[in-house]
Amino acid sequence: MLSISGILGDEKCGSYLIFYGETALGNGLRAFLYFLGLAYCFIGLSAITARFFRSMENIVKHTRTVVEIDPDTNTETIRQEKVWNYTIADITLLAFGTSFPQISLATIDAIRNIGNLYAGGLGPGTLVGSAAFDLFPIHAVCVVVPKAGELKKISDIGVWLVELFWSFWAYAWLYIILEVWTPNVVTLWEALLTVLMYGLLLTHAYAQDKRWPYISLPLMRSERPEDWVPAKVASVKHEGDAYDRDSEIHPVEEDENKEIVDIFSFHSENREVTDSSYQKVPAMEDLVEASNRPFQNETNLEDPHVLELWKKQFVDALTLESPESRKLNNTHLQLARIFWQSLLAPWRLLFAFVPPYHIAHGWIAFICSLLFISGIAYILTELTDLISCVTGINAYVIAFTALAAGTSWPDLVASKIAAERQITADSAIANITCSNSVNIYVGIGVPWLIDTAYNFVAYREPLRIENAEGLSFSLLVFFSTSIGCILVLVVRRLILGAELGGPRFWAWVTSVFFMLLWLIFVVLSSLEVSGII
Repeated sequence: MLSISGILGDEKCGSYLIFYGETALGNGLRAFLYFLGLAYCFIGLSAITARFFRSMENIVKHTRTVVEIDPDTNTETIRQEKVWNYTIADITLLAFGTSFPQISLATIDAIRNIGNLYAGGLGPGTLVGSAAFDLFPIHAVCVVVPKAGELKKISDIGVWLVELFWSFWAYAWLYIILEVWTPNVVTLWEALLTVLMYGLLLTHAYAQDKRWPYISLPLMRSERPEDWVPAKVASVKHEGDAYDRDSEIHPVEEDENKEIVDIFSFHSENREVTDSSYQKVPAMEDLVEASNRPFQNETNLEDPHVLELWKKQFVDALTLESPESRKLNNTHLQLARIFWQSLLAPWRLLFAFVPPYHIAHGWIAFICSLLFISGIAYILTELTDLISCVTGINAYVIAFTALAAGTSWPDLVASKIAAERQITADSAIANITCSNSVNIYVGIGVPWLIDTAYNFVAYREPLRIENAEGLSFSLLVFFSTSIGCILVLVVRRLILGAELGGPRFWAWVTSVFFMLLWLIFVVLSSLEVSGII
């Protein structure tokens, strides 16, 4: 039963985060401080995610030189070809990367629980809650992001249907494990199959993208432009060898051709790369970074230019008043911006140790960012346990509400930016469906594989799920409400001609409906886990 006894001070929580002296404080004050710490960790998660995205973009834009010889004229043609397949990049770098906070949290929870016959509920609860947050609130945001009257639809319905199938199957498979085949326990082979299904998702999506016979759906790409993103992109202002703190993307004027800036540059039917110095929009950087930096050519760590850039990261991290804040005429706004920069300064200083993403095509910065994300995820698990201890609120309820929403912030940002800037709705919606698949196949599969493997070797016992009924109930509620969400997208496609955008009134009606579905999921799951229903 949900209890507030901890807040009232009837019971004392003996656990603490840093100092034993925390236990002398009242439970109400401790809960307030731990919630502040939770919010501050979410800010840090947003900050490191910004660096993660830049490194990811640098990886995806990596090209290789291809030399073709015309057999008739013996003429050499040299062109640049992207290394990454765009569908695979969506499912791996984009979906896996934006889901990494949840995956790290679940894996850390499993490692802390290793040797215990019962699995921890924090990881699975966060991942199921994150799936609901991805599907409902993020769709609710994306559907109103396009300008009034602007329609953005999924161009490659075949790939989306494949991703949607594996997303729904992921949660159906989880329910089968918990309630049908081996109720309340997870065996080693079930955990292994769960992880292997991620490989099947990659294979099936790639086959659909390439239109392999027999295993791909016979659906053509409808009205797909030759270039999903026009070649002309926003110009970038910068000075000197180092990044200029005041560098920014110049506003893009809308002309009759409706030129759009690409964020991820994942989807492009034209494999040749022209002058593609595409840029990440500053929406997220304005929140967590002091500067927006242009892509440059590949360099190495010994390059003095790179060392200068790395040094500039530390200087920027310690600079509280930016040129943008000095341009503000309102003193209150200036003070508010300086306060926000001061709040971000510790995170920015810490993340300045991440090497510039120009090195090794961005892979070093990519890996370092994931390590920092894992560290923040560990702190989040500790804070969640403490909040549950001092308030008496079920940790599972905290996991699929506050914790799930906070760790899903990268998903929200990625889909929102894609919905704003890309010509079609493919990346925005693909990030949602693929992230949900990754949450189960990797986010739950890997932690369960760790615990089941240890239990099999040490005890010859399976992994037991302590709150399997609550998790199964949440899965049923999620599955039921998600059908309503998908049906609305289908109806919008049939009536309005697109999944996102359209008349402002109907866009907001759709958004409110998606938010109501999320509230239904949260309320029903919380009541069931708390023993009220």
